[in-house]
Amino acid sequence: MGEAPAFFADSLLGDFPNGVDLKSKGHKTAISIGSKIYVIGGADHDSTAVIGVQIFEKSSGEWINPTVLGTKPKVSNGHSAVLLNGDRILVIKGNSKSDECFWFLEVGTPFIREQEKTYGNEVVAWSKGVLGNVEKPIVISGPSGVGKGTLISELMKEFPSMFGFSVSHTTRAPREKEQNGFHYHFSDSSVMEREIKDGKFLEFASVHGNLYGTSVEAVEVVADAGKRCILDIDVQGARSVRASSLEAIFIFISPPSFEELEKRLRARATETEEQIQKRLRNARAELEQGKSSGLFDHILVNDDLESCYENLKNILGLTEGVKTAHKTYPELVDLPVEHLVSKIDQKILINCGAGEYEKASDSMYVLDLSLVKGGAPGRTRGLNLFVTNPSTDRVNDENQLS
Repeated sequence: MGEAPAFFADSLLGDFPNGVDLKSKGHKTAISIGSKIYVIGGADHDSTAVIGVQIFEKSSGEWINPTVLGTKPKVSNGHSAVLLNGDRILVIKGNSKSDECFWFLEVGTPFIREQEKTYGNEVVAWSKGVLGNVEKPIVISGPSGVGKGTLISELMKEFPSMFGFSVSHTTRAPREKEQNGFHYHFSDSSVMEREIKDGKFLEFASVHGNLYGTSVEAVEVVADAGKRCILDIDVQGARSVRASSLEAIFIFISPPSFEELEKRLRARATETEEQIQKRLRNARAELEQGKSSGLFDHILVNDDLESCYENLKNILGLTEGVKTAHKTYPELVDLPVEHLVSKIDQKILINCGAGEYEKASDSMYVLDLSLVKGGAPGRTRGLNLFVTNPSTDRVNDENQLS
């Protein structure tokens, strides 16, 4: 942190492109939000390989190096920056393909405000922009012995290419034949505790002295593979996910009665009486919370496995004959270092190939942000990219790249 003369703020904005309608030039841009100027570009103070962020506080004339969360974009030869809604900045990297060039720097979102309470200083967070949308993840909860594992297995068996599991993290040691990244992501306690503090986990719990949890990245990896993520977690974990930025469908599986649940647990004949009594105590608490908290979007009573499974498929929109996910991946395009950007409502106009003193090029893209979802600490999805010819098309008559 350092001080600067009072007049420095005006000259700073003059030195770097600021906001929209300006050409990306060089390696830095400056965006003014209230009393702060966010300077984006150059090397990060921790790594020369990623884009750095500094904040200039106009009232005090001080430079601030904020805590930067999220996956940081790699340094490029140039970029442009556009302020969105006062709480996030869209950064468009030049000389990049469309699956790597759109990044969101969050500066005042609810996630950032929560992290600033934790850290006690300025915080910003990167979120990678992803073209297209994905189906909402599915959170399935229910007491032990209710049959949720069987229902999930049936889904995976009937729709093998449509669903995927997130791989949980744990700090316990691997057991025999367990593979890192397949059965669990095995982690050191210090690493997992730091990532929990950074908001990278949707839910976590301490069990017998070890941490277990579901990371945001583990869910995003399933979505990146074109699959719908299933999270099989307890009610407390579901409550944590509901409080996060993840948009999901929450389903609670209930037994027809508590007596029937006890009968099923005893029929398994795999546990001692003490273990059964512990599971029953936990089950009673979960049933009370699951049915009364308004946490779940759907409650399914598993009195008959076949009918319960059919009801589950109906909730998920899985009609007869739908066996695979027909996912269309957007066509990739290259965005050059030299480009002009402007903003109209929720659309970003990107004019490529124009020289500094030339007229607008025929190569123009429109980035539609009207359907974006998610955000830090995960991806920002729902971006739509269109191509248009400025001489013949209106902004609203583009051809979507798909």
